[in-house]
Amino acid sequence: MAVDREKYVLLALGSFGNRLSDCVPCTQCYKQNAPLFNPTKTTTYRTVSCTSQQCQSLGPDSSSCDKSNSCLYQVSYGDSSYSNGDLAVETFTFDSSTSKESVVFPKIVFGCGHNNDGTFNETGSGIVGLGGGAVSIVRQLETTIGGKFSYCLTTMDSKSSSKISFGLNAIVTGPNVSSTPLVQKSPDTFYYLTLEGVSVGNEALAYNYIPNSNSKASVEEGNIIIDSGTTLTFLPSSLYEGLESALEKSISGSRVSDPQGLFGLCYELPSNGEFNAPPIIAHFTGADVELTQESIFIEVEKGVVCLTFMPSQDLAIFGNLHQMNFLIGYDLENQKVDFLPTDCSKTQ
Repeated sequence: MAVDREKYVLLALGSFGNRLSDCVPCTQCYKQNAPLFNPTKTTTYRTVSCTSQQCQSLGPDSSSCDKSNSCLYQVSYGDSSYSNGDLAVETFTFDSSTSKESVVFPKIVFGCGHNNDGTFNETGSGIVGLGGGAVSIVRQLETTIGGKFSYCLTTMDSKSSSKISFGLNAIVTGPNVSSTPLVQKSPDTFYYLTLEGVSVGNEALAYNYIPNSNSKASVEEGNIIIDSGTTLTFLPSSLYEGLESALEKSISGSRVSDPQGLFGLCYELPSNGEFNAPPIIAHFTGADVELTQESIFIEVEKGVVCLTFMPSQDLAIFGNLHQMNFLIGYDLENQKVDFLPTDCSKTQ
């Protein structure tokens, strides 16, 4: 089965639940092109009780009860977006990739949002959460899809929609596929990988990069999460500094300050509109993933391009810009993630 991403603002692997949607009545909602979901127009919608297992699985920080003992959810994201509303069940319908008949799943838990705002785009109607938590859509459909899903994210300037698939159609195959193990860690909503280091051109930088040192410290398994809901890639500060230094030595261009005050390494965009950076390869255990050229630097305002990596003192994250034009498959049964370089604008 497959779903077109056109209606959704993002696929958030580390997010709450499985689906957050703008619902009627909406006291505070971002502008969206699609009609709001109206629970009164369907006979299969039901709110979830506060005493239910689904509500309890959210935890006390993400749930509360109203006067009728219905479960309310509250969720916020790192980019200051948020959604509050009713935890509910509804029948979900997916297109099938193998037959003309749709695939129907009754009583799927989702968040019916009445107060949503932040960085949502008007072409989106909510968030699809694919995390490993108890109420994730992946976990709810697990017996049907065999713990398998994949997505292919198009570039930012593409007019095509990104795609997501579940089940047998999500298996990634081919001679150019590289695979890396999933590492089991807590919290289980995240998908942990092991990043051994990065290469900038011919310069290799270990994950535990130490300037002017040839020593190679052991790498902790599960030291980075892969998340399609995070835009940039966040690296440990020392590794980021090595990456920035290696790029600066390799790039001939006019360095400028970031006008937004967010990014660390920015350059003037040449008059021909082409900015070239040396190849960057992310070395995961068993998988060397060469990032697409257009994902390494992005134009943050007219005439200025900035590096799409950031330093972090906390969790390292492999963000969605560096997942563009890869078919990425998650196999939770065999505990692996597959990468296949793909022109995602041409996927069916």
